Amino acid sequence: MDNQQIIFDIDLIKRYDKSGPRYTSYPTAVQFHDGFGSANYRAIAAATNASGRPLSLYFHIPFCDTVCYYCGCNKVVTKDRTRTSPYLERLYKEIAMQGALFDKSRSVDQLHWGGGTPTFISHDEMRELMRVTGEHFNLRDDDSGEYSIEIDPREVKTDTIALLREIGFNRMSLGVQDFDPKVQAAVNRIQSDAQTYGALKAARDVGFKSISLDFIYGLPHQSVASFSETLKRAIDIGPDRMSIFNYAHLPELFKPQRRINEEDLPSPQEKLDILQMTIETLTCAGYVYIGMDHFARPDDELAVAQRDGTLYRNFQGYSTHADCDLVGMGSTSIGMVGDSYGQNLKGLDEYYAAIDKGDLAVFRGVELTADDKLRREVITRLICHFYLEKAVIEHAYNIVFDDYFATEMAELATMQTDGLLQLGAGTIQVVPAGKLLIRNICMVFDRYLRERANQRFSKVI
Repeated sequence: MDNQQIIFDIDLIKRYDKSGPRYTSYPTAVQFHDGFGSANYRAIAAATNASGRPLSLYFHIPFCDTVCYYCGCNKVVTKDRTRTSPYLERLYKEIAMQGALFDKSRSVDQLHWGGGTPTFISHDEMRELMRVTGEHFNLRDDDSGEYSIEIDPREVKTDTIALLREIGFNRMSLGVQDFDPKVQAAVNRIQSDAQTYGALKAARDVGFKSISLDFIYGLPHQSVASFSETLKRAIDIGPDRMSIFNYAHLPELFKPQRRINEEDLPSPQEKLDILQMTIETLTCAGYVYIGMDHFARPDDELAVAQRDGTLYRNFQGYSTHADCDLVGMGSTSIGMVGDSYGQNLKGLDEYYAAIDKGDLAVFRGVELTADDKLRREVITRLICHFYLEKAVIEHAYNIVFDDYFATEMAELATMQTDGLLQLGAGTIQVVPAGKLLIRNICMVFDRYLRERANQRFSKVI
């Protein structure tokens, strides 16, 4: 299997250009329901202790100093730094409640602070959050875990990066979006080169193991020429990974996007041209296309995991820790514990009220059926490896693949004719021209999407 090659087929992309899930979970969040609550979560969490599986912890820090107009994340925009104190007070209580559910022997192999802007909180608060976490969970002290944080370079003081390394972080993603000042002004994210380069250099100086730069294409005033300059500068810096996200303009869903002038957005054709240029530029520079929006150096752990067949996908995107139970903490966070997904309350007042009552903030979720688990396995293998051996699925789930998925296989036959994939005697192989349309291929196996075709998702390209 050649996982390195990717072909940009404009006719194929236009033919399959439709909306669909990003498959950070299956079933997707659309299937979460309020019949699943904290009592369900507690019972499932307790049952996982028999497995002894390691844990992955996610903490949501919702605060941002200024609003980026493109953003669709759950956030609280404020200049008032005192608002972090009541939030963290509740978060510490939640950490204690969650920690009590899991055996202390279960090591935390993965930890992530996301947002919002995690670096919005003070240095003392950063230290305290990590200390409280270590009080209730078994954090690794040998730097062998994947402990990552999302960084806004505008929120970094001279010693912030050193502090983050000191308290245990060894991986980071830096939000950039675009180096072009005109684009930055149009989306209200003014970020100097000095801020970005300074944060990255500081991370390298103190020994961060992996550094990712995050960009968005499809923003106002972007063109092939302008975004090419941004990519060249990124390549010169040489991050371990790059994420190039597609901007989905949905102003009716996300209020900040209403401040973006639609006339300034690149045309659909220009966006496709930018994407094609991005793929060609990054692959020529030696980066491997991992999938979806992600590129990595060949020696990066994501690329290694893809070659080894151990790559995984969850709410933080591509991951190397498929064997963990994911515990989500903070408002709006989502966990994946046992065969379930559970999401916390989104609003701060509601989140505070639940925690103050001494209860977990889980307000909805879903417990996976046998069919869900089977389809999740198929989708995960395809979206991570572009390849699937039917015999592996048949053995693990006691099915005859072609019989169970008769409808799906008929649809894949059409995709084979169109040049997205190859159906072998016992395999499904996504070909280089089909990799950019991997979401379309995965959608074939999504039973819920088949049953309700009018759901709202972003465009696949």
